[in-house]
Amino acid sequence: MPSVASAPPGDDLIAIGADLAPGTLLEAYRNGLFPMPIDPARRRSKIAWYSPDPRGVMPLDGMRVSRSLRRSAKRYRVTMNQDFAGVIRACADPSRPGYWITAEIIDAYERMFELGWAHSVEVWADDDLVGGLYGLRINGLFAAESMFHWATDASKVALFHLVGWVNDTDASLLDVQWSTPHLASLGVVEVGRAEYLHRLVAATSES
Repeated sequence: MPSVASAPPGDDLIAIGADLAPGTLLEAYRNGLFPMPIDPARRRSKIAWYSPDPRGVMPLDGMRVSRSLRRSAKRYRVTMNQDFAGVIRACADPSRPGYWITAEIIDAYERMFELGWAHSVEVWADDDLVGGLYGLRINGLFAAESMFHWATDASKVALFHLVGWVNDTDASLLDVQWSTPHLASLGVVEVGRAEYLHRLVAATSES
C-alpha cells in the first residue's frame, strides 16, 4: 500500500490498481485508504484508492438528534446484520445520484461480511427495508461506506443506531469519508489527514 502520510495535502486520490481481496481491503483501511471504481459504468473498472483531506468524522458524542428524528427512531424497527445483501444492493441502485457501487464492490464487501469484518444496519417499516447503511469494523474503527433511504429519516435512523452501537461497543472512530452538507447537519466534522491518521492508529490498535 502507498504511504498516505506522504501524499500531498488536499489530494484525495492516492493510488490506482490492486485488487479487492480481504487482505488488501484490511490493509487499506488500516492505512487510511478506501476503494472506489474509476468508472462505475464499465463492467470491470480499475480501482482507485482514496484518503480524503480533510476527512469526514462523526464525533461519537456529537450527533445532532432532532425531535423529529427521535420520533422517527421510534416509528421504525432497526436491526443489524440481518440483510447485508439488501442494504448494499439498495446503496448500489444505479439510479441514485453519485452511483459508484459496482458488482465487484458488492462481491468484495459481501465476502467481508461473511468473514465478520463488514456490518449493516437495516431500517424497516413493517417488513419493508426502507433504509440502512454498511461499512467495515476494525477494532475501534467503523468505516461507514454508504447509506440509503426510501422513507423519511430512514438513513438518519440508521446512523443514529450506528452511533449508539459504536459507543456501546467501545469503538473510538466513526469515519464517514467525505463530509456533505447533509452529514454536517447531523454533526459530522472535518479533520485534516494527519489528525485522522493519528486517530486511526489509536483506533485500529484497540483490542
